[in-house]
Amino acid sequence: MDAAGLKRSWSLVAAHGDQVPLYFYSTLFLAYPETRQMFPTNMAGQRDRLVSALGHIVSHVDQVDRLVGFLRDLGADHRKFAVRPEHYPAVGEALLATLRHFLGEVWTDELAADWAAAYGLVSQVMIESAQAAEAESPPWWVAEILAHERRTFDVAVLTVRPQYLLPFTPGQSIGVSHPAVRTWRYYSPANAPRQDGTLELHVRAAPGGVVSSRLVYGCAVGDQIHLAAPVGDRLTLWSAGTADLLLLAGGTGWAPVKSLVEQVAAEAPGRRVDLYVGARSRMEFYDNDAIDKLAASYPWLTVTHVVGSDPRRPGELVQVADRALGDGDWRSRHVYVCGSDEMVSHSVTALTQAGYHADQVHHEGFGQHWYGPAWRTATALDDSGGVR
Repeated sequence: MDAAGLKRSWSLVAAHGDQVPLYFYSTLFLAYPETRQMFPTNMAGQRDRLVSALGHIVSHVDQVDRLVGFLRDLGADHRKFAVRPEHYPAVGEALLATLRHFLGEVWTDELAADWAAAYGLVSQVMIESAQAAEAESPPWWVAEILAHERRTFDVAVLTVRPQYLLPFTPGQSIGVSHPAVRTWRYYSPANAPRQDGTLELHVRAAPGGVVSSRLVYGCAVGDQIHLAAPVGDRLTLWSAGTADLLLLAGGTGWAPVKSLVEQVAAEAPGRRVDLYVGARSRMEFYDNDAIDKLAASYPWLTVTHVVGSDPRRPGELVQVADRALGDGDWRSRHVYVCGSDEMVSHSVTALTQAGYHADQVHHEGFGQHWYGPAWRTATALDDSGGVR
């Protein structure tokens, strides 16, 4: 297999932008109309994710170990879309037709054979992973909403209980969907695992977001939602060892950070933790009671609130990372950052410029709006392509 040739040909195809996924899905749905039901009604975000996922696969085609791990996660996660082994040949056929269409005279028998072999490997790993996952977990869990609290106009805090235990690690993300829609949105639980198995979800309604809007405005106690297996590890504490922590949270990015605080309290309360929680205005600190309770309960935890906009200083915006860096030197600590793409990007840049090493700064990623957090790893994509 000519890895360099695959990369060169994909570059030529990807240059056609939105025409590529449009042609691919049109070909797939016309030839195999039964596959349409596996995809959301609004295909805009899905088109972006297809191109990004293919780009990721091709760019790592010569790094087998790294690619196989990615594909295993992808295959196991696709169970929630009811993807079965017999669907893979249909997708492969549409993919090869799309490549042939956009490559034109560049498309040769040798290149076609390489692409067919590459897709064969991709589908084999994904199918085997999905089959192995069947022995470990269901495609999704049905969960009942036990509590639904509107904290602000567009933010709700939900407590849900899966019918069966859903194991996860603090900092991971869980796919959430509503039975009435065919779209998934990823959220990080705002709690460490509990004995009763309940999960706390912090949801901000995104403009045009089908899942997030329904969870905030269209759900009530007693309703059922679907949860997918947890994914992602970049926000988990395993890589920090027993080091002291600096936690930076913005908006509903507070949710996974809250779960990390609970994990520290349960496992290693001896370490120091400094927490900076940011919001655009004082009215947007939607979980203050819980934050104050944590601060009062644990002497090793110090909490600082950062208000982004100050009426006394119009036009000035205070960033969470800038405030933390101004307060002290945290270079002996591991830093965890969670929030919007803008907040994470600014924080990582500021920390890097201040001399913090990449292996001590943990975040879910930013600016990679594609398939989902198992592979970004886990900035919680909403159903309209935005973030928290």
